[in-house]
Amino acid sequence: MHKSKRKNRELESRQRLKYVVSDFAMSFVAFLLFNVVRFHLLEPGGDIASYIFSTKLLIEELTVPFVMLGLFWLSGYYNQPFGKSRLQEMIATFNSAMIGTALIYLVLLINDQTGERKINYEIILYLLTLLFVFPYVGRLSLTISATRLFRAHRQEYRVMIVGETAQNRMLARRLLEDKSRVSYRIVAFVDIDGIGREGDNCRSWLQDVETFEIKDMEKACVDLGIDQVIIASFERDENRVVEILNVLFPLDIAVKIAPDTLSYVTSAIRLKDIYGDPFVDLTTPALSESSKNVKRMLDVVVSLMLLVILSPILLLIAAMVRKDSHGPAIYRQERIGKKKMPFVIYKFRTMAVDAEKDGPMLAGSGDPRITKIGRILRKYRLDELPQFWNVVKGDMSIVGPRPERKYFIDKIIRRAPYYALVYQVRPGITSWGMVKYGYASTLEQMVARTKYDLLYMSNMSLFVDMKILIYTIRTVVTGKGM
Repeated sequence: MHKSKRKNRELESRQRLKYVVSDFAMSFVAFLLFNVVRFHLLEPGGDIASYIFSTKLLIEELTVPFVMLGLFWLSGYYNQPFGKSRLQEMIATFNSAMIGTALIYLVLLINDQTGERKINYEIILYLLTLLFVFPYVGRLSLTISATRLFRAHRQEYRVMIVGETAQNRMLARRLLEDKSRVSYRIVAFVDIDGIGREGDNCRSWLQDVETFEIKDMEKACVDLGIDQVIIASFERDENRVVEILNVLFPLDIAVKIAPDTLSYVTSAIRLKDIYGDPFVDLTTPALSESSKNVKRMLDVVVSLMLLVILSPILLLIAAMVRKDSHGPAIYRQERIGKKKMPFVIYKFRTMAVDAEKDGPMLAGSGDPRITKIGRILRKYRLDELPQFWNVVKGDMSIVGPRPERKYFIDKIIRRAPYYALVYQVRPGITSWGMVKYGYASTLEQMVARTKYDLLYMSNMSLFVDMKILIYTIRTVVTGKGM
């Protein structure tokens, strides 16, 4: 990893840790002060020291900050430690404080009710105010400090602009001169078809910026430690843009594009404002930071529960697979996941051990390579159950585009370049495409299924996930898996 990129990652980790420590400390102070207020409201004239240092309150004072940290994490606040909007920061803190107040009141304070409605309302109001004000003050000070760090150029994001034109060089100048929450350093242009050879007199202030051809873009991103790529104005088609994305996804680089093009991609992807110039973030799915964290939490909790609850059934299926045919019960295969990263997927084996001795092949409903027990497992999707372990490991999600092998991905992308967009998210055990198409037995069906995966990504939400799960359960129960 380039030293500048490593430095940015370290600074991000440090800033995230600062927010966590600040939130914990401020939540502790807020709840301690609340207990002082609580004492004066409920037990005026009593011994405050005995009250504050009672075993019950000490346990509460140590527990509540951890509960608040959990809520702050679920809100997605720690996902992006830099470039925070102060208004969004205030709203996010207030929302977390409201949820925290409701939980604390229902779990810890419900027995404190005095019968006087006014005092009960005061308790809730004081708790909400303190849980909001103290964490927000801590966060605001850290955010202001981070902004100063960028403005002093002690930290900056290295940017590559695809399309070297006079217009894009002016865009680069605006990015360099505009003072905002983060700082950018333009380190490279990518020349498309030689259209940037004119107007070099505009580059007197960009003399250190290198220009690369599109075929050298991947190597340049690695060598220069690029943090973000902006696909700006040039004569382009949508397939070329998707090809660029396909190259950049494995590099874990944010890619942004002007919103007036790539209509079928940008229609549901959130706009980000970069120094006054609106761009669409192509590497971020249409899902809020809080929804991402809630989705991941539910994935892990539900998967662990199912693995424990279904463990007798899993052991029974494994024994039946071993008895039915020669070979291991669990089949391992390399698939391509988020950011084009390969991982090993786990399934109950449904085919003969030498099923692909002649190379990768798709399977149809009447495929003779499928074993007797395998036919039943595939019909009811029971062969997918071991993938809940992939979910726990972080390779997959319960709902998401189905992961494929590189052999078939290369064929799909030649037919449908937009398939590269599925690398924005973790692949899933089930998906909209699987509900509609089930197991694809031909390349044409695989291509058709990808359209549903892209439709899912354009409409990602926890509600949509629930709908897909309901349809999946119906498919399993009715045995329409093949």
